[in-house]
Amino acid sequence: MAEKKNQKHKNSQNSTIAVNRQAKHEYFIEERFEAGLVLEGWEVKSLRAGRVQLKESYVVIKRGEAWLSGAHISALLSASTHIKPEAVRQKKLLLNRHELNKLIGAVERKGYTIMPLSMYWKAGRAKLEIGLAKGKQLHDKRAASKDKDWERERARIMKKG
Repeated sequence: MAEKKNQKHKNSQNSTIAVNRQAKHEYFIEERFEAGLVLEGWEVKSLRAGRVQLKESYVVIKRGEAWLSGAHISALLSASTHIKPEAVRQKKLLLNRHELNKLIGAVERKGYTIMPLSMYWKAGRAKLEIGLAKGKQLHDKRAASKDKDWERERARIMKKG
């Protein structure tokens, strides 16, 4: 019985596949959504091996559907011989109609952008956390950096007591 609990705990710790740290630095994240991904078999195998990069990726809305562009999933060497893997192909995102309408309205009317924040496993399926984001100015980035430094320094001071 204890083995099953430990096994579940191990899987939950290692559920993150990739994180886009640059998005939090470059943008204010207003709201977050969870989206499913339409993937091919070789892409799932590459995700399990951790061969994905979200750094230069973004989300585009075309014909009422959300698409992930610029995410680099490199193929494994043992990929099938009859399939030619594309590392940077567009992947369809699976969202509810209500969520899609909210995203479309914010992007078209309010000038927001949609950024992928992280990719993770949930119940054996790959999920993408996307955020409704507004760009930061240079002075905003400096202020955020200063706040982060202060929080780190404050934690050190509190730890010393």
